[in-house]
Amino acid sequence: MEHLHAEQSPASALAVVSHQTLAIGTATPIHSGNSLSLATVLIPETSDSTTLPNNTAKAHTHSANAIRLINTKGLSRREWLAVRRQGIGGSDAAAAVGLNPYQSQLELWMIKTGRFTENDGDESDANHSSAQQSAVMPDIESKMYWGQVLEPIVAQHYTKVTGRKVRKVNAILQHADSDKSWMLANIDYRVVGSDEVQLLECKTAGEYGAKLWKDGVPEYVQCQVQHQLAVTGLQAADVCVLICGQQLKIYRIERDEELITKLIELERLFWHYVQSNTTPCADGSESAGFALRCLFPQDDGQRVDFSNNTHVSSLFDSLINTRQQLAFYQKQEEFYKQLLQQNLGEASYAQFAQGVISWKKSKDSVYLDTTALVKDHPQLCQQYQRSKVGSRRFLVSERPVANSKASD
Repeated sequence: MEHLHAEQSPASALAVVSHQTLAIGTATPIHSGNSLSLATVLIPETSDSTTLPNNTAKAHTHSANAIRLINTKGLSRREWLAVRRQGIGGSDAAAAVGLNPYQSQLELWMIKTGRFTENDGDESDANHSSAQQSAVMPDIESKMYWGQVLEPIVAQHYTKVTGRKVRKVNAILQHADSDKSWMLANIDYRVVGSDEVQLLECKTAGEYGAKLWKDGVPEYVQCQVQHQLAVTGLQAADVCVLICGQQLKIYRIERDEELITKLIELERLFWHYVQSNTTPCADGSESAGFALRCLFPQDDGQRVDFSNNTHVSSLFDSLINTRQQLAFYQKQEEFYKQLLQQNLGEASYAQFAQGVISWKKSKDSVYLDTTALVKDHPQLCQQYQRSKVGSRRFLVSERPVANSKASD
């Protein structure tokens, strides 16, 4: 399948916009009955909190605008994923604009263009009803598993802490405007009978993910929620996150029209990439590297000459310069490390104003001498041989300056 290549990605543009408009206000604890021993409820300050009552009527007016595209109750995971491919969902929003730490634009583009099947995704994708979960439940080793298991528990304790009732939304919603029909939303829960907040997004964060919640709601979650508010026309959502299975936090996110406008603009650009089969730029992430390996798994032996291609040649020059700088700083790191080891001597730890270093002997271990095993028992080893699919290796050979001048 032929495809075009985008010279520039919208990610850098949105990065500037997002860091200007996605700032979370100071979190303020709210006392809710006797629940503080269970959880701390955090509501960020808003620029105009007095307008909340007035927004309520507008919220109910807009909520009817979202089209109930398909009922997800009884829908198989394969069918559900097929519907998701028809547009950009809430959990896709951050990746579509280059702000998802777990998924790159390139990987999302490959999913939306059908180049490979969407995997178990993240916890926000697991919005099927409990009746469906037996059919779509991921393997227990999947990062998705506990997100699905704990989601209803998180919602239950949200109600316990706040007193607000919620109901499951078993549907994929679509933006009512025909020019935004590619905007989809898979809502976790609808808050019932509240004038202050209309949606609930449930999250779980493990040891690594907890770091992203240190300063409030991560940008990728804010993108998701603003996308959902854009599709539904509603005014506010609560994000309830269970951190490391021990701490429950609740954040309020108000509708931000300026951010939604920018988000739609950049999501539309990404969707154009999907429809026009134009490859987004890689972003240096592990996700983009994985996507490239899937996109180009084989090489054909051809040699292409980019000597007269100014753009690609500049990329090669930048790579060489970066590798040289990296080598220099790696040597500097080793130099300072050795000086510190000299000062540490036989001590195990050293304390500094800015941190701690340790230099300890690891425990003795036992390893399998495979070389001797193969030599002494070759037939036995053959019984346990397994084939491994080869992969492409990216190698860089820098031409010596003297040879380069001579060849010119």
